[in-house]
Amino acid sequence: MAIAIADVNQMSYEEFLDSFGNIIQAAKWMTSSLWSFRPYSSTIEIHRCVCKMLDTLPLEVKEGLLRGLPDLAGREARENKLGFECKKEQRAAGLLRDLPETKQVLINNFNARYRAKFNFPFVLCARENKMESIVNGFRNRIGNSREEEVEIGIGEIKKICWYRLCDIVSSPTMPEYVSKL
Repeated sequence: MAIAIADVNQMSYEEFLDSFGNIIQAAKWMTSSLWSFRPYSSTIEIHRCVCKMLDTLPLEVKEGLLRGLPDLAGREARENKLGFECKKEQRAAGLLRDLPETKQVLINNFNARYRAKFNFPFVLCARENKMESIVNGFRNRIGNSREEEVEIGIGEIKKICWYRLCDIVSSPTMPEYVSKL
């Protein structure tokens, strides 16, 4: 059941961290910062705060944030070590089913090529994509520069964050600015 924004604003630091600690994978430090900006008037305001924080990070910190994310249908998925949210998102994209060997090999090869070039995993909002669009995303983005991929990856994190916030807080429909990320 979604939490009302008024209840979010009344949460202790520990409650806030427990509830929102994984809106950005492996970045509880960002959630810690978000708590300090309360009170919030809406889910949109929380998300805009996250976006502003992400946008102001230096390139190297953005890269570090991306490095903390798992590969799509990668080793962590195969070993059942994904967090709850990642598992849910990758399952929705069709990445956690028993993939035909050819698809798994293709994804593994794309993951390896992408990581070798950029030193962080390919990041895509799995909730908005299925296998074909994920494969196309790999193909279309592998030719980008590191700087382009950092910014695209951060944009994808913003989308992932929006959906995770909506899983927690009573939310309106997706604002236009999120759909354009």
